[in-house]
Amino acid sequence: MFDLRLFSIRESRHRIHNPLTEQQLAAFGAALDLPAGARILDLGCGSGELLSTWARDHQVTGVGVDLNPDFVAQARARADELGVSDTVRFVEADASDYVADEPVDVAACVGATWIGGGVPGTLDLLSRSLAPGGILLIGEPYWRTVPTTPEALAGCGVPSADHYLTLPDLLASFGTQGYDVVEMVCATEESWDRYQAPQWLSMRRWADAHPDHELHDEVRQLLATEPQQYAAFTRTYFGWGVIALIAR
Repeated sequence: MFDLRLFSIRESRHRIHNPLTEQQLAAFGAALDLPAGARILDLGCGSGELLSTWARDHQVTGVGVDLNPDFVAQARARADELGVSDTVRFVEADASDYVADEPVDVAACVGATWIGGGVPGTLDLLSRSLAPGGILLIGEPYWRTVPTTPEALAGCGVPSADHYLTLPDLLASFGTQGYDVVEMVCATEESWDRYQAPQWLSMRRWADAHPDHELHDEVRQLLATEPQQYAAFTRTYFGWGVIALIAR
């Protein structure tokens, strides 16, 4: 199980807890051409930026579910800030078995497919909440360059290259599971940087302010090693995208 406190420390200043910029998220929401009043379920919603900004921009409604109480609090505050708290709500709960009370038009898991034990299980979980003809959104890493050496595999934090697929293989895998790919947005090096690099300043400021905290040494170790690891491995080998799917 992840230590949610580390996520709260690392990403305390993030609105989007994935390597997408605000502009990419907005453009993707517009590309989906959602009708006003469309219902969205977002599992692992983080700080709720997708739901809140799409509710503001496209008059959709929805529910976000996340286990991190800090992120849920941020999501509720963001909904209030954008004036959409009457159309979206956020639930602090384990998303791994969450099913909507009534079918939704969009069911999303953007960057948290561990809730279903991987992509296939997460698609199955999301489909339980989806209305016929609805859209599934899956956010998932993929290989830009497949690591082939033990050093590269270790730097990427995986036991083997089979842990992820290339983008063509990832897209093809959705077809074998009975879905058409109908849209996507992928991270760029710039959006990766804007996701990853701000975490280091957040960690440094937290470590300076909490020298006696039980997580201090772990945060300091991450701060000492992660920038180099990111530049050498994550930025080179990893892609990341949100894929929109409709069942065939």
